[in-house]
Amino acid sequence: MPVYLHQIAYSREGWQALLAQPQDRIEAVRPAIEKLGGKIRNAWFAFGEYDIVLISEMPDNASAAAISMAFAGGGACKSVQTTPLMSTEEAVSAMRRAGESGYRPVSATASRAA
Repeated sequence: MPVYLHQIAYSREGWQALLAQPQDRIEAVRPAIEKLGGKIRNAWFAFGEYDIVLISEMPDNASAAAISMAFAGGGACKSVQTTPLMSTEEAVSAMRRAGESGYRPVSATASRAA
């Protein structure tokens, strides 16, 4: 199943609500992710640019986009970023395929014309 990195930053209102009523938001979002056919692999609260970092397995890109839209549409987040992840094997396969693609950058074409 495809794996995704979700990075979430709370809005001021989101933090106000959490400070007024502290709660484990990882467990709070688990049912929504599972309803879309996904699974939380792991998640952490963090500090810095993002407040939550979550790794999920989702059945497809549409399901990953749906949970991201739900997070963003709820109003408690100021930023939601979802990144599809590849295994090392998938990345190496992509590198091989890229090398075999026959793609030529425009700079290679321009240097030949000069």
